[in-house]
Amino acid sequence: MQELYKNPLVYYVLAPVLVGIWPLLVWAYYLPQANDAWQQDRQLFDDAQALMVDILQKDPDRLKQAEETQMLGEFSYADAVNRVANLCRISSDSLDLTTGSIVKTSGRETQQARVTLGDIGIVQAAKFLSLIQSTWVNLTCDRIKLSTKEGMPDKWDMSLNFKYDY
Repeated sequence: MQELYKNPLVYYVLAPVLVGIWPLLVWAYYLPQANDAWQQDRQLFDDAQALMVDILQKDPDRLKQAEETQMLGEFSYADAVNRVANLCRISSDSLDLTTGSIVKTSGRETQQARVTLGDIGIVQAAKFLSLIQSTWVNLTCDRIKLSTKEGMPDKWDMSLNFKYDY
């Protein structure tokens, strides 16, 4: 076997054969596979584009909301919570906000906050959560706690834990 490696004829024959096989392999295997993957991606793009047009036809206000979000500037919990609370007609007396410091882990910066809303209706609570998360896409709600007020049919206390990725 050692003599096989030392024989230069093996290298003069084996190297051109391997170099000749590579284009055939690309032409016969990799190129059709890449073409199929491209066709699938193109079909997914066409389907997604049709869905986006359908969504925008059914809800054209999303474009206005996206423009307003771009004009809002840099994210701040105080501004975000107060702005959405005003839109949902939640008074500042029933609102409590506690924010944590910005933490950097593995190259990403995150900040957590706790929002407590008191004496609100269930519709206000749902609208608040929906509106704040749709306005700021990097904001996620980790935990929600709803507790009802005794003797009151539609008065709730809601506690939310948020996390924002910068």
